[in-house]
Amino acid sequence: MWLDIVKKEREGSLRLNWRNFSLQQINQQDPGDWRVWNEDDFTKTRSLMASIAGEAAKRQGEEAFDRFFLALLRERHGGNRAPLNDNNVFVKVAEDCGLDTNKFKSDLNDGSIVDIIAKDHTEATEVHGAFGTPTFIFENGQSAYLKTFIPPENESVEAFEHFVGLFSDRSYIGEIKRPQPPWPKGAV
Repeated sequence: MWLDIVKKEREGSLRLNWRNFSLQQINQQDPGDWRVWNEDDFTKTRSLMASIAGEAAKRQGEEAFDRFFLALLRERHGGNRAPLNDNNVFVKVAEDCGLDTNKFKSDLNDGSIVDIIAKDHTEATEVHGAFGTPTFIFENGQSAYLKTFIPPENESVEAFEHFVGLFSDRSYIGEIKRPQPPWPKGAV
């Protein structure tokens, strides 16, 4: 996907630290005390299990996580539209990516992972003001949400560099938005 292309082109000079954020939680009309990570049955959540699987993959190292994450994105957003609440999907993706599936399965059941997800989400909303994905948090603490289609491969690095250049140091820019319509006219 887009950032994978950028990361490869930059040959290791780009460090991505993927963190958890629950759209299901943030999009609740009136969440009150309800928290997605406190649900008794995670299969009834839209993507909490995918976050748990991502954290389980992270425990096998950054490269293992990168392979898993990219493969899961392709499973979900490619032709398969794989569900994000089925551990069988995650185990198959982990196996296809060469992860230690016994460790992965064990980590899927480690309750402490849910605490990591809750902490990530809370930090994203309370410290960085996140409301959607992807939200980028730059090294200097500035944050920016980006709604985009995947740029053409030959423009991937340049598009990313322009985005970073515009939002990482310019705290006075609050929002840039295209009028609707015409976007996405001509974008795809």
